[in-house]
Amino acid sequence: MEYLLLLVGFVLLVKGADFFVEGSSSLAKIMKVPSVIIGLTIVAMGTSAPEASVSINAALTGNNDIAISNVVGSNIFNGLVVVGICAFLASFKTNLDILKRDMPLNIVITMILCFMFMDGKLSRIEGLILLAGMAAYIVSMIYSALKNRETGEDCKVLSLPKSIVFMAGGLVAVIFGGDLVVDNACVIAANFGVSQNFIGLTIIAIGTSLPELVTSIVATRKGDSGLALGNAIGSNIFNILFILGMSAAISPLNVLGESLTDCIILLISAVILFVLAKTKKTMSRWEGAVCVLLYIVYTAYLLIR
Repeated sequence: MEYLLLLVGFVLLVKGADFFVEGSSSLAKIMKVPSVIIGLTIVAMGTSAPEASVSINAALTGNNDIAISNVVGSNIFNGLVVVGICAFLASFKTNLDILKRDMPLNIVITMILCFMFMDGKLSRIEGLILLAGMAAYIVSMIYSALKNRETGEDCKVLSLPKSIVFMAGGLVAVIFGGDLVVDNACVIAANFGVSQNFIGLTIIAIGTSLPELVTSIVATRKGDSGLALGNAIGSNIFNILFILGMSAAISPLNVLGESLTDCIILLISAVILFVLAKTKKTMSRWEGAVCVLLYIVYTAYLLIR
């Protein structure tokens, strides 16, 4: 039964992402803003809903290690696998706004998170600081959207109500499908004797990042690399600033030594991704393959740790 539900989950993920991307792209055209802005905000927040649910619920129940490892593991997956697979499927030019603003910001807030982890806890004050950073980021995105409104022929694919319905329905399918995949993958993994720690760092982190992965792949196949890259980077920023910020504000989090190590690995992966994206202002197929290979190496490290 677990295998059947796993398959249903994947079908919901794929079809839901298809509707979600179509609705998001249409909304960007209706609002006359670059799709990358939609990717960095609405799509990024929507596809991060599973991470938010898992980490905030974990914080409420006192499972600090899950709250932290889910976000850190998901961000490593987003940066290396989501972007890597999209680049491997179709090399794309790096959006200059993301390269100049969002990728450096992602590195800076990851560095700040590493410093916050060093004393072995993420306090309520630090959580509120992260939430304030999220508010500032959203304000800057709104300002950027208003400043960069596109002019010219309105070439929207769908009407506004239909775009919203496609986004909402697609997002529900993506989140529900992601839940099915995570829950049943955990059951299957447990049946094979895989440890709970490994399941938390890999299956749960990967499972909650499946919406980002599938949505970005669908966007890439539709030729919208700006939305794909914006979704991955925007999700990472949202995961740290909002999800960890909210989790710590609700209940201060104790940080394991392993979590600090993983955060440093996340910082290194963010720098590597930035360097690759900046080279010739493109993400090529071989660079995408390098990113995925690095994630495989990280997974092997988790196995032997």
